[in-house]
Amino acid sequence: MRTWENYKDHVRAINEEDRRNMEEIEEISDIVSSIIRRRQELGISQCAFAERCGLPLSSVTRIETFKTMPKLDTLIKLTRALDLKLQVAVVE
Repeated sequence: MRTWENYKDHVRAINEEDRRNMEEIEEISDIVSSIIRRRQELGISQCAFAERCGLPLSSVTRIETFKTMPKLDTLIKLTRALDLKLQVAVVE
């Protein structure tokens, strides 16, 4: 496989469960990437961000490096600390 997109297409084609897992990973990656981008736009260090969220620095670091998947309550803390709002939308 030549590219990451080729690999993702391959995984999606294997079976339905793998396709859903790949989509979930991509959605979480998009959310976390948006959080990182916003934190950097605001010029907030990971340490200051962790304090704002009431989380250990190690947790923020693991989330931002995609080593752990944040739970919903953690995502809400992260987004609120950056004046963002987590929303659910219907996908058509």
